Amino acid sequence: MKRIGLISDTHGLLRPEALAYLAGSDHIVHAGDIGDPGLLEQLAAIAPLTVVRGNNDTAGWARAIPETARLDTGGVGIYVIHDLKELAIDPPAAGVRVVVSGHSHKPACVDKDGVLYVNPGSAGRRRFSLPIAAGELLVGDGQVAARLATLLD
Repeated sequence: MKRIGLISDTHGLLRPEALAYLAGSDHIVHAGDIGDPGLLEQLAAIAPLTVVRGNNDTAGWARAIPETARLDTGGVGIYVIHDLKELAIDPPAAGVRVVVSGHSHKPACVDKDGVLYVNPGSAGRRRFSLPIAAGELLVGDGQVAARLATLLD
């Protein structure tokens, strides 16, 4: 089984709790609103990294970051987008089993029509009373399981 660490909405703040949670990941996905390119270097030092640009990633450094990304691992297609409302593909038709998004800052995991929609929540600055959170996918032999973790209440 491969462990894919999930993080989003850091907004320039990479907390030690998030780094500790992501340690040991085989791959990391950042679902946008990065806020600081140095943060990506820290994540890439842990594991290979797939990143998408969020609506707040407007500085020059972010222009090279795609709005969507696709990762295929362990027989599972994973599609990454910041804002789920902008999803312009039909996941099953595209061979996608998991859609990872951010934007709302709300951790969520919903299986709909055979597609797992995962939002790891926000690992950066707190918004409203939402928890500081991250997540993971456990992937292997065409199977996938998602877990969300509250890093700080």
